[in-house]
Amino acid sequence: MEQVENTKDWQSIVNKLYQYLKIKTIPIGMKMFEKKEDMESIPKIRRPNSIHTTDQIVAQAARLGWTVGITAEDLVGAQCQAVIGLHPRNDEWLSGKNMEGVWFENLQASSDHQHAMTVVPYGKYEAMAVSPLSSNRLDNPDICLIYGTPGQMILFINGLQWKNYEKFEWSVVGESSCADSWGRALATGKPSLSIPCFAERRYGGVLDDEMLMALSPEDLMKALDGLEHLSRNGLRYPVPQYGIQMDARAGLQVSYGKK
Repeated sequence: MEQVENTKDWQSIVNKLYQYLKIKTIPIGMKMFEKKEDMESIPKIRRPNSIHTTDQIVAQAARLGWTVGITAEDLVGAQCQAVIGLHPRNDEWLSGKNMEGVWFENLQASSDHQHAMTVVPYGKYEAMAVSPLSSNRLDNPDICLIYGTPGQMILFINGLQWKNYEKFEWSVVGESSCADSWGRALATGKPSLSIPCFAERRYGGVLDDEMLMALSPEDLMKALDGLEHLSRNGLRYPVPQYGIQMDARAGLQVSYGKK
């Protein structure tokens, strides 16, 4: 996408994520590029020497703090490429034949899975890059990726819902759940929560208790504003446990009003 001057104080934004949610994994940005040369012009960009999954590329930013750029040729195959718009959703890809009898009982189920995935439209982009938000190396990333526990994620969602409430409804494709997170967020611009799949955990180093939120920088700012208000109201992470046998009335008066 077109390079635009970065006007956000990403270090301050990331500090707020640590302050309000105590997250442990590096918050990163992802950006698509219409021209490979624009991706390669990013300061201190790393280019893979081996063939990887997109999960591994994302992990190199989120786990190691690297700034990494890729094209279709750097990815292991069409499944990874198609999610970020670097391979067409052609008949062969939509057939899902490589998953038949492995992830799904038959070819029809495999094809249904492929059709259900939300992916970036093919033909506009040549490259993609990921980088820690605090590095300021990506000018206005298309989306931000935040890993966290279920407890952190529900409070983050509460922050998103503080102003202009919206009911969020997310789908789960199962395997290839990158389509539920960065694929959906890039394609629709909507906040997208996913349960990372087998491949993300095996190749991307995602921890057993982690979920992934992908969302635009604007929605991240909205969530942080909401988290600030919730914190003022005493609604903070980690959530202090009240006790399963205690009289609940005193606690409920604080967080839900008098009952």
